[in-house]
Amino acid sequence: MKKSSPTLHDVAALSGVSHQTVSRVINNPETVLPETRSRVENAIRQLDYHANMIARSMAKGRSFTLACISPNLTDYTFASIIEGAETEARQKGYFFMSASAPDETSFKLMVKELVANRRTDGMMVINPYIDNRAEFIPQNATTVLLGARPRSTAYATVCLDDKAASQIATRHLIENGHRQIVHITGPLLEDCSQDRCSGYEETLIAAGITPNAAYRVEGDWSATSGYRAVQHLLQTGLPFSALLAQNDRMAIGAMRALREAGRRVPEDVSVIGFDDMPLASYFDPPLTTMRQDTFEMGRIAARLLIEEIEKPETPRAQLFLAAELVLRSSTAVRAK
Repeated sequence: MKKSSPTLHDVAALSGVSHQTVSRVINNPETVLPETRSRVENAIRQLDYHANMIARSMAKGRSFTLACISPNLTDYTFASIIEGAETEARQKGYFFMSASAPDETSFKLMVKELVANRRTDGMMVINPYIDNRAEFIPQNATTVLLGARPRSTAYATVCLDDKAASQIATRHLIENGHRQIVHITGPLLEDCSQDRCSGYEETLIAAGITPNAAYRVEGDWSATSGYRAVQHLLQTGLPFSALLAQNDRMAIGAMRALREAGRRVPEDVSVIGFDDMPLASYFDPPLTTMRQDTFEMGRIAARLLIEEIEKPETPRAQLFLAAELVLRSSTAVRAK
């Protein structure tokens, strides 16, 4: 016999509240005490309860659907953001859809399909300034931007404090005695790459080290670009004892190039990355990195979007999230 889907009354029974309270948690959570709301949300997750969206849509004139448009759906950072956003959306009783738009033309068509045709109540846009795609966001579209510093108070924005994170990473290397520090960047058109460069250079200057443009090599976030960057640097003959890569994939590519050239990590070159992707602790050696909680970033973005949908007068938040230095075996005190 097919098991029936859980109902609102099932959630109420499990959480020990009335079905009216469950309804308020789903539709107007701010009217419910935090302790009660948490109990109901736990019951919703435990039962995998899904509200009757069609009935809610008819009653409130909304689709109860959120969308997220990302440059791609395969990048670990983007995928983790989307997973966090979807988790939050489902817990708040919203459908969630994600789509990729690798360029501004496809982005424009995607926005028309999702927003102009009223298929969604709001959308999240990851990396809105990698090209001119931000220009195609309708002014009346309820939108939250992710992964780029705020450029307008018209939109809520959630991003990593990239400059501060880079300062922490660079300071860690300097405190371990390194002064000749290679910096492999992401595409320099992106805000996060620029901000991480600023943090790196300002920290060098504060330590009395003059930044050398020859130590900065632009990558494209791939392991291959990290590998090629180190190959190029080794060919130039520039001496260096440490390397900061702006993501973990470029760091692992860099470590392979160093290994092939007979350079040991960390005995000869210390390496630090960004992201703390799931495999970072399994690299050889395990990678020191700057951890950013991309799952939580997605949850926060979805929460802000829902708040804006349900309370349009809500001020647009501009949030910078902190990164955490995760120390592993790929960095060490500089050998004398």
